[in-house]
Amino acid sequence: MAHQPKLSAETIYKKEFNVEFKGYSVLEVDSFLDDIITDYQLYQAQLTQAMSLIDQLQRSNSALQNKILELQGRLDAAGDANGAQHVDVLKRLAKLEQEVYKK
Repeated sequence: MAHQPKLSAETIYKKEFNVEFKGYSVLEVDSFLDDIITDYQLYQAQLTQAMSLIDQLQRSNSALQNKILELQGRLDAAGDANGAQHVDVLKRLAKLEQEVYKK
């Protein structure tokens, strides 16, 4: 992946801020950071699930492409065999016609 997040749920949880006289409410900040942690954990779970699905689909796609190549090879081989049979039949037919028309 090109871009990795700078923060993890643990980093956010362990972050401490300096307390100043006219600062934000500690409870509000903690509550907001808890929401952010929950979102990060949900995002990570969704990302892991999506990556797993991508891997599964890539393996499935590769298997199907291999199957297509195998079937194409069989089709080509069957076509060559049928072509040879047709040539053989035509040769035999030509010989029979020669025998028939000689008489």
